[in-house]
Amino acid sequence: MAKDAKPQDPKTRTLADVRALARVLRQYDLSEIEVEREGERIRICRESTLAAGHAVVGAAAALAPAAAPAAPDAGAAKEAVDDGSVIVTSPFVGTFYRAPSPDSPPFVEVNQEVAKGTTLCIVEAMKLMNEIEAESDFKIVEILVKNGEPVEFGQALFKVLPS
Repeated sequence: MAKDAKPQDPKTRTLADVRALARVLRQYDLSEIEVEREGERIRICRESTLAAGHAVVGAAAALAPAAAPAAPDAGAAKEAVDDGSVIVTSPFVGTFYRAPSPDSPPFVEVNQEVAKGTTLCIVEAMKLMNEIEAESDFKIVEILVKNGEPVEFGQALFKVLPS
């Protein structure tokens, strides 16, 4: 430290430490982190894996006829449509992204056959990127949301045809 530099205010330093630890928590997908330094202890925990983890598209338990109200669940719901197709809905309020970054190709395209576990999109909720994954095999019939658009909980994202 330079001779003229003033020591950093402990409150400012602590806030900077908390922010840095929160970045590490997100970057490495940790559920908890604790650091002790100079008699100060900082512990940061994620409240639930739903807010911080990856959402998974629901399978049979989340299938519902279009007329029946869909029950909220941890993953994205699917709703049956009369033509045999199914609607995949958003499990979060957030921003819909078709690709992992602006210069990357989209995760899926119309008419693409999708296998279980394939990432369909990302819904950013509260600065967290939540990958929405397929929990069954199906074909993408229609993508119902444009890249970068805000989405609501339960909003239709994809129209798919089960394999």
